[in-house]
Amino acid sequence: MFKQLAVAASVLVALTANAAPWLDVQETVELRDGSTVYVFADGIMGMEDRYGRTVYRKPGTVFETRDGSQFVMRKSQPYRVDILKGRQGGGN
Repeated sequence: MFKQLAVAASVLVALTANAAPWLDVQETVELRDGSTVYVFADGIMGMEDRYGRTVYRKPGTVFETRDGSQFVMRKSQPYRVDILKGRQGGGN
């Protein structure tokens, strides 16, 4: 029994260590409407609305940042924001 738990724990640690790089946030972009876009190290994005709810936006959607510049949504994977924030399940 103890041996099985030790193996399961070591597998869990290995998976967690290998999964972490895809959650590295390279850039956080604040939008004019109060939303936040997280750009992960691999270029994939996730978005929260101004209330902190995870939202999906279609790739190619153009947003305006707080400083007035334009920002284009690339591939969106909102579940990454949920995992990053320690939440279960998505917003919209």
